Amino acid sequence: MSSVSKDAVTGASSDPSREAVAASYQRFEPRSYLRNNYGPPRGDLSQPDGVGPWKLRCLAETFATGEVTGHSLIDIGSGPTVYQVLSACAHFEDITMTDFLEVNRQELGVWLRQDPGAFDWSLYSQHVCLIEGKGESWQEKERQLRSKVKRILPIDVHQPQPLGPGSPAPLPTDALVSAFCLEAVSPDHSSFQMALDHITTLLRPSGHLLLIGALEESWYLAGEAKLSVVPIQEGEVREALSQSGYQVRDFRTYTMPAYLQTGVDDVKGIFFVWAQKRVA
Repeated sequence: MSSVSKDAVTGASSDPSREAVAASYQRFEPRSYLRNNYGPPRGDLSQPDGVGPWKLRCLAETFATGEVTGHSLIDIGSGPTVYQVLSACAHFEDITMTDFLEVNRQELGVWLRQDPGAFDWSLYSQHVCLIEGKGESWQEKERQLRSKVKRILPIDVHQPQPLGPGSPAPLPTDALVSAFCLEAVSPDHSSFQMALDHITTLLRPSGHLLLIGALEESWYLAGEAKLSVVPIQEGEVREALSQSGYQVRDFRTYTMPAYLQTGVDDVKGIFFVWAQKRVA
């Protein structure tokens, strides 16, 4: 998989704030991030009030409506995680996963190929199967996801063409999923809005966006890297979606309980949005 050059990251305008974000992300450690957020205690899915079960339930219930379906789906800023598309894989034939960082794209490839040392997502797969209640085994769920992911691509949400020219991903796509990406890579609210505008160009009219993100978070740790986040609130997310041409179908929030405030970030809560792109 190819890496992304600094020029491609920052664009011709060479925005210093976005250059600083790009530089800080080069120290991102995928395994540290996974341990912090997807190992115990945040990765303990046995706690009904935990953040993991909440996210998986939001996604599963939305896909269970039968409305978010089609041929192709793009996961925007996948990071090193796959849980966000476990429920999606039953509803789409062609899934594209993406990330700005080559180390994250490599981490995804290790799991998709079932290479030795891949991160173990089986507890998440089991939990999704339990929520969906179709009698499917977690092994079947993971096989299905691996068969539906057709490509892992570089992405830069700060570019007008986030996937670059001539992308192999089917465009416009039927649906977008994005978890903890836009606020984490945007130095300010205007950059968040612009990033949302850019990814929206990848989506067909009346297509669906499932967006998960952090509320009122300003930093998080990924190994030695302490990464900045633009703090956003529910009203600001709603306003950004409206400006980008979406109708909000569902908006849910989760308050991070004290026992999950583990010192790896300062997040106050999580939002989940199901939005539909308006037909011009």
